[in-house]
Amino acid sequence: MRAAEQLSALRPTGGHRTLAERAFATLHEAIITGVLPAGERLPIEDLAEVLEMSPMPIREALRQLDSVGLVENVPHRGARVTELSIDDLREVYEARLALEPLAVRHAAENFTEADAQRAGERLAEHVRAFRQRRPAPLWATHTAFHFALYDAANSRWMSRLIHPLWESSERYRFAVLPVRMNLDKRQPEHERILQACIDHDPDAAARELHNHLARTANLIATQMGGGELFELLDEPETVVAS
Repeated sequence: MRAAEQLSALRPTGGHRTLAERAFATLHEAIITGVLPAGERLPIEDLAEVLEMSPMPIREALRQLDSVGLVENVPHRGARVTELSIDDLREVYEARLALEPLAVRHAAENFTEADAQRAGERLAEHVRAFRQRRPAPLWATHTAFHFALYDAANSRWMSRLIHPLWESSERYRFAVLPVRMNLDKRQPEHERILQACIDHDPDAAARELHNHLARTANLIATQMGGGELFELLDEPETVVAS
């Protein structure tokens, strides 16, 4: 396995109740951050050796990764990391554009001071992680910021529906976009989304998030050799009283 040394370095030392959870966490991080690239074969015996555990928890981890679309089982060939494609990118972002602006709209309607503090702290952590130039903290803090907003929608289902789509799209960002591009262009957008929630402006929050997602998807698609996939939403015109 080409990524064996890097994969071994990712092995978590604690915080997981079972070996299957530890295997899932390690493989999940490796796929999202590109240590295990698209198309990489995942032989169970090799993974068991690298992660120093039996094949059984590896099989369970691969089943879980299959359920969120990060791994696919190929008949007679075993498991491999799901391939990247512009068609898949389009489908993932179409679903995200349907769900995430709705979530942040609901969040903005009832955004509390505690929500604002939590999201602001997560955003500051994301900026600090960027300075480290390490993919894993960058991914974790980016995820934490967005879900601080989505969780503020107080929906039993919204975050659960968004989560697997989020994971599928995050690996496109790490595989295709340079790290600096990941934050330099996105940081002001994050700040505008958060400010719209603080201002209790659901229309602005939904619009800013839609454009944030659409810009990212379009940038990834063009980096992959395709064209732009989604249109941006314009700000409403201000009516000036005569």
